[in-house]
Amino acid sequence: MPVKSPIVEIAKKICPAVITIIISKDLPKVEGFYFMPFGGEGVILPRFKEGKKESTKIGGGSGFIISSDGYVLTSAHVVIDPEADYTVLLEPEKKYPAKILARDPINDIAILKIKGDKFPYLELGDSNKIQLGEEVVAVGNPLGEFHDTLSAGIISGMSRLIQARNHFTQELQQLRGLIQTDAAINPGNSGGPLANMEGKVIGINTAAIMGAQNIGFAIPINYAKKDLEEVKKYGKLRMPFLGVKYVLLTKEMAEKNKLPVDYGAIIIRENLGESAVIKDSPADKAGLKEFDIILEIQNKKITTENPLSNILQKCQIEQEIELKILREGKKIIAKIKLGEK
Repeated sequence: MPVKSPIVEIAKKICPAVITIIISKDLPKVEGFYFMPFGGEGVILPRFKEGKKESTKIGGGSGFIISSDGYVLTSAHVVIDPEADYTVLLEPEKKYPAKILARDPINDIAILKIKGDKFPYLELGDSNKIQLGEEVVAVGNPLGEFHDTLSAGIISGMSRLIQARNHFTQELQQLRGLIQTDAAINPGNSGGPLANMEGKVIGINTAAIMGAQNIGFAIPINYAKKDLEEVKKYGKLRMPFLGVKYVLLTKEMAEKNKLPVDYGAIIIRENLGESAVIKDSPADKAGLKEFDIILEIQNKKITTENPLSNILQKCQIEQEIELKILREGKKIIAKIKLGEK
């Protein structure tokens, strides 16, 4: 008898707890189509029924159950739309409405809950102990249709920094500390588990480099463990809050705007009519002003590789922090007690 690959046993262990997340939204009901002449030819456009809406599937992603009572982990960008409804599909005939307990956009992690008990679930490993070259298996539902798709590979890099586009907001966000793998990660795989050869989850599949082969990324599972502890203890994610709107400075921006420094975070409003410093926030109470440039927090330099959000995430709520600020050419020190976001 041929020797079976260890992946066969890992698949039996993992696949029952990997789920599809169906994203749906109430959209105007289409009652037909009409033809509109355009440029000598024509286009076919939908005709909507006035005042009528129907639940329409607008997307899908992957996730996995991590407890018998229905806690689910996925990527935050899979469930980013606050107006959509989310349904967990465990098997073709088993559907469960999902409640979003928390979204962590900085680390691209979301925690969901489905009602029930005795669910199959996955054990979480320790992403601090992974090694370069270690064999891994990625599981997910590519394109939301091909259920329980496995791909095997190795850990080909650690502590990676990438820029990923949020397809809901179209904003670019930086994800750091990522696990790089050559196990195939495709659209719809986002939110699925990356497991080691013990069948323990060490990461959450999050992104692939478009146009490149065998370059995928996963969020270390220890990031999710921290979020999970917060949610179970407080019922939500508690994040330190400073209360400023800002733009990270780069060398190009500094040269173009003739700024005295090429690093830091310049406090500036995003739109006319709003405030760059949120009223009654810790920053407001400490006297921070628009066009101040925050250079350092707790003696840590703010750069595009180590942004303000990343430094704040490592601070505690109600912690007093020290900021080094450049204001009108002069460096000043401000002490601020952080609030809760």
